[in-house]
Amino acid sequence: MVLKQETTNKIKKFVYEQPRTIQEISKLINKNWRTADRYVEQISEEDGSISAKIFRGGTRGALKIVFWNNSEKIYSSRFQEKLLERILTSRNKDDFSPFDIYQYVDDSKRNAFVEKQEYEAKKVRQDLFNLFKGAKKQIFIFSGNLSWANLKQGGENILDVLEELAKRDIEINILTDVNPTSLENTEKVLGINERIGKELIKVRHGQQPLRAFVMDEKLVRFKDVKYNESYKKNGLKKNIYIFYEIFDKEWIAWVKQVFWHMFNPAILAEKRVKDLRSIHKLK
Repeated sequence: MVLKQETTNKIKKFVYEQPRTIQEISKLINKNWRTADRYVEQISEEDGSISAKIFRGGTRGALKIVFWNNSEKIYSSRFQEKLLERILTSRNKDDFSPFDIYQYVDDSKRNAFVEKQEYEAKKVRQDLFNLFKGAKKQIFIFSGNLSWANLKQGGENILDVLEELAKRDIEINILTDVNPTSLENTEKVLGINERIGKELIKVRHGQQPLRAFVMDEKLVRFKDVKYNESYKKNGLKKNIYIFYEIFDKEWIAWVKQVFWHMFNPAILAEKRVKDLRSIHKLK
């Protein structure tokens, strides 16, 4: 059953007024509770405006409450408040280190590794292919210029993997800087929607410092690059790629909220591409 925009707006307005139960939403839209629950989950995944939480889970009195996500306060601690402020005021990847997030995560719910070489290791590329293939519902991508869109592993292209995911109705949301240097990569990614006839890949323009992938509710992987040109005095002969992984569900949820906070007001990539292509020399 397709969720219509009219129904989406009705549910969002209803929840915005005050938290609601699934049963209340079910009555509002005149659908059974399973359909209402599915609609709530879909809206939550598509734009992050609402969320649901189960109280007294595992008991006969279990209750699922749907509430509005206040985008003006997407932090639960002063650390997250400061982190959000720094992320929003940064534009380039050198302006913010993902280690500043990683350091607050419990040791048992995080992992990090380093690769020292001019280009990212074959193992890391293979991991990325495997991560994408393992997605069940959603992928969120904080990107700089979509350079990863040209990755190949053996005879396989990463865009082919994304296309297969989109065909399986897995949503892929991407925030990237759509500019003359990333124009072709952006068009390659958007071209997947045209080929499959569905808009499962959503791309918006935004300059931000994070380079990260969020896989469902399971994992956030940040990439931090230390270029040898910037550290020659310290004896760094090759670029260093540092990867930070977070498995903590609360921190993953926070990173997704940060994504939606920047993504929702951002300019559609399609418009950005059209405007860039209107410049004669870029045609």
